[in-house]
Amino acid sequence: MATVELRFSALPEHVRTARLVAAAVARRAGVDEAVLDEVRLAVGEACTRAVGLHQNSGVTAPVKVSLIEEEKQFSIEVGDEAPHAVPGSGDPGAAADDVEAEEDEMGLAVISGLVDDVEVSTGEHGGLIRMTWPTATPSVPVA
Repeated sequence: MATVELRFSALPEHVRTARLVAAAVARRAGVDEAVLDEVRLAVGEACTRAVGLHQNSGVTAPVKVSLIEEEKQFSIEVGDEAPHAVPGSGDPGAAADDVEAEEDEMGLAVISGLVDDVEVSTGEHGGLIRMTWPTATPSVPVA
């Protein structure tokens, strides 16, 4: 299993770089060429979401992206360190901004529409979106 980790400051201008790196690593891992646009779009949406959460919460930690090559599949994990509302926590600030919540839901809906295998986990210490695609060919060995 090979993993590439990317960390970047929570600034919108870094999202494009994350998309390009993700597409390049996905191609090398053997993800079908026809799916690479979906990989780019999904990573862009997940990274944009993480950047927004960090900026809205005042989190200065970097956004983390892990590109994971496994047998017959390629996964991308986008992690944030922004506090998320935990259902049933009784936190009155949990739904403080309905617009932000709607934007978050829209972003997750876009990702779900692009990726068949997606897992989202959130908590008070951050969140993680894991997206997985099958690989069509064996990965290219690194010289």
